[in-house]
Amino acid sequence: MSITDRLTEVRERIAAAARSTGRDPASILLVAISKTFPVDRVREAYAAGHRDFGENRVQEALEKIDASRDLPLRWHLVGHLQSNKVRRAAASFAMIQSIDGVELLKKVDAAAADAGRSPELLVQVDLADEATKFGVPPSDVPPLLEAAARLGAARVVGLMALPPYPETPEDSRPWFRRLRELRDGWLAAGVPAAMLRELSMGMSGDFEVAVQEGATIVRVGTAIFGRRAPRP
Repeated sequence: MSITDRLTEVRERIAAAARSTGRDPASILLVAISKTFPVDRVREAYAAGHRDFGENRVQEALEKIDASRDLPLRWHLVGHLQSNKVRRAAASFAMIQSIDGVELLKKVDAAAADAGRSPELLVQVDLADEATKFGVPPSDVPPLLEAAARLGAARVVGLMALPPYPETPEDSRPWFRRLRELRDGWLAAGVPAAMLRELSMGMSGDFEVAVQEGATIVRVGTAIFGRRAPRP
């Protein structure tokens, strides 16, 4: 199956999931996760009408960004951001979905100001306390959002979660619901709606469930590009 065919199928599945809960399919952003795939695959997806792409590693992303500067693409960083990569990330990504602390937030904002950029940021929420994953525990999110209100260049616009790997799509539903409920609670507590408008959750194995639970961004790689070869 071609990338064009896979994109069409994924978009149709997103639309069906949205309609099943009375949502507008146009309210959900599909980010194609192109990690490990060559830039030629990104160009194929672009030719099929896609514009938003995500990468886990800053260096790999920068290489693809450089190789596709002739295309009007939006790049998302969805993996952990190390402090030594902040300056390049803030200058290169439209959205950084992995803010996991106040210090990182401040560094990204300063780097964005220096670069004359205004990237959108998502706070990565650690719902399951997994040692192998990054993120902010829910109890630490409110002070981070308070700090975000004082940013000068970058803008926090929502939350991201990476729940435990599911055996079935339904295994992810409680985690997605939890993120939505946390968002709703913080909104009720007075956090500005503009800071919590996005919920990034759901990947190739469970994005339909994520949409049903309120995702506004889904991060889909394998279902679009095919299976990845193992890293050497």
